Amino acid sequence: MARQGEGRPRTRPGHPSADKAYSSRRIRSYLRRRHIKHTIPEPKDQRTNRRRRGSRGGRPAGFDKELYKRRNEVERTINRLKAFRAVATRYDKRAYVFHGTVTLAAIHLWLRT
Repeated sequence: MARQGEGRPRTRPGHPSADKAYSSRRIRSYLRRRHIKHTIPEPKDQRTNRRRRGSRGGRPAGFDKELYKRRNEVERTINRLKAFRAVATRYDKRAYVFHGTVTLAAIHLWLRT
């Protein structure tokens, strides 16, 4: 839905994936309130507490293992890019130069594998 009047357009992420550290009730309710589907695994202690509460504990959080595997691939690729000193420290002042540095590092990784 477009914003009426001035200001930046309203945007919403497509489907964020996060690790167990972001699995709090507050974060999940915020995402539900904004109608944002997410992939966040539920930690074992939260799972046990929910089951202990029975029907008052609520439903189990939806979790798509395939989407979570893709998140892991992206995270590992970013870590491989950070092995290049110029990417990790961002010495480049201008965005287009940094973009070129990242592109060069990605090509190097692609050719190496």
